[in-house]
Amino acid sequence: MRTTLVLIVVLLGIMLAAVDTTIVVLALPVMRGALHTGMASLIWVIMAYLLTVTVLSTQVGRLGDIYGRVRMYNLGFLVFTIGSLLCGLSQSAPQLIVFRVVQGVGGALIASNSGAIIADAVPPASRGRAYGITSIGWNVGAVLGILLGGVIITFFGWRDIFFINVPLGAIALWISIRTLREKGRTASHQLDVPGVVLLGGGLFLALLALTQSASSGWTSAGVLELAGGVLALVGFTLWERLIPEPVLQLAILRQRVLAASVLAAFFQGLGGFAVLFLVIMYLQGVRGLSPFDASLLLVPGYVLGGVIAPYAGRLSDRLGARTPASIGLALQIVAFVIYSTLGLTTPLVVVVVAALANGVGSGFFFPANNSAVMANAPSHQYGVASGLLRTFSNVGMVASFAVALVAATAAIPRAYVFAIFLGVSQLNGALATAFVSGMHNALILAAILIAVALALSVLRGKELRGQS
Repeated sequence: MRTTLVLIVVLLGIMLAAVDTTIVVLALPVMRGALHTGMASLIWVIMAYLLTVTVLSTQVGRLGDIYGRVRMYNLGFLVFTIGSLLCGLSQSAPQLIVFRVVQGVGGALIASNSGAIIADAVPPASRGRAYGITSIGWNVGAVLGILLGGVIITFFGWRDIFFINVPLGAIALWISIRTLREKGRTASHQLDVPGVVLLGGGLFLALLALTQSASSGWTSAGVLELAGGVLALVGFTLWERLIPEPVLQLAILRQRVLAASVLAAFFQGLGGFAVLFLVIMYLQGVRGLSPFDASLLLVPGYVLGGVIAPYAGRLSDRLGARTPASIGLALQIVAFVIYSTLGLTTPLVVVVVAALANGVGSGFFFPANNSAVMANAPSHQYGVASGLLRTFSNVGMVASFAVALVAATAAIPRAYVFAIFLGVSQLNGALATAFVSGMHNALILAAILIAVALALSVLRGKELRGQS
């Protein structure tokens, strides 16, 4: 019974984060008019959250190892709820971006400690099923975000997409405090603040240069930003070799299965995350659908992925992660190839078929791969391992988002890319044909990146199931 309650609480946290991700995407057109800001600024409403979670994942996971995973998980709910309130009260785009960073701090605390909490509460032989059940939270949350976003934006206002998180976060915090108990032993760790600054600064400058190039082309300032980002990341790499407890504790990756699983998550994020935005841009800009209607075509994939995930997780408990995770990645490749056949008049049912294949692929991959990481990590480093997995996965996702914009701007004028993304413009004639061609190239690249993840998954080696 205690294990079930733990899974429910973790499910709530994941669901809350997933709702916030998709609901914000649908609100961008309304935010643009209400805040009187440019399209490039609004991209950072999404990027700021993802980047914050990415940079802080290992450090807040380490805080969980030091001060208690449950304590940090509950703090995550509190910070996320406060950040949501502040986002809803924002009076300008810069304010909103700053408060999205606050939300990201809460999201990082929730995401990085949830996997460790499950590892503490669930026996190794049952973790795959547990991660499968919690995967439902992401799929259901993503669907709820799409549906709630459409209803709230249509009948209320954009601020309410953040205000709705306040009571939900408060309820989740109350349930978590009453349900979760510290189980894992604490450990002594040091935080790597200079490493966080170098990693965060490097990623920020590099992503800023890429997003600005997508909106206004490459300028001397953009080149300097990119160069500064690269130098910061090089400095980060050198600094990490000098300290005993770096941001990315790469020594833990000496374990073959854990290393292959983390890298598979990186390439899956790098290839897979951009596909959602490319397909929505296609449905809005080429096919003329509203953001809400375009997103609805992807709902069946999320639903089926949520249904499949617990069974795929249970399969990984019996067979190990290699088979179900590899099946999932192979299905995602099939989905992306199907997406790459979309043309100006392709029946929209093809989009639904590809979304179903992608959803089932995700449902197979994530619970199996996550359980492989935790099953092969030392018990006193569950927080570090969970944060490392989240960092690599999120770096892939953030980079994928930027790559999608750059790929789209290589095919059509830059001004149209952001207009399409925000659902305020439609392409016709040669521009539509050019965008479809560019989308095809990006989707094939995405399939190749997923193929790299598949190779890593197949070659990950024998696991330590039942031994941790």
